[in-house]
Amino acid sequence: MEFTNQEKLMQQVVHKAWEDATFKQELINAPLEAIEKLIGAKMNIPEGKTLVIRDQTDESTVYINIPAAPTTDDVELNETQLEAVAGGASVIIGGIHDVIDCFPTPVIDVKAPDNFLL
Repeated sequence: MEFTNQEKLMQQVVHKAWEDATFKQELINAPLEAIEKLIGAKMNIPEGKTLVIRDQTDESTVYINIPAAPTTDDVELNETQLEAVAGGASVIIGGIHDVIDCFPTPVIDVKAPDNFLL
């Protein structure tokens, strides 16, 4: 599976937070500034969106993120999505990409550890 640039950047940020306690604290206190410092570029957060960082490293707690329900107002499928739907596949509209589209191209690709799953 190939990752998008936004997913690669998110991996880079998480990996850095795992390795560097100072960066982790900066990320929690001032997320936008910490990420911009890490990647050396300005981030564009869509108007009306807020970047929230939560420390979920406590292994005794299971965290579940409940994203906003996707809307289908004024949604147009691209050619690939139309072909997939015509073939009987499901197409997800909205979701995590709404949040991560604000991230620029990452500097490196980082693999999550094997114990990343619950």
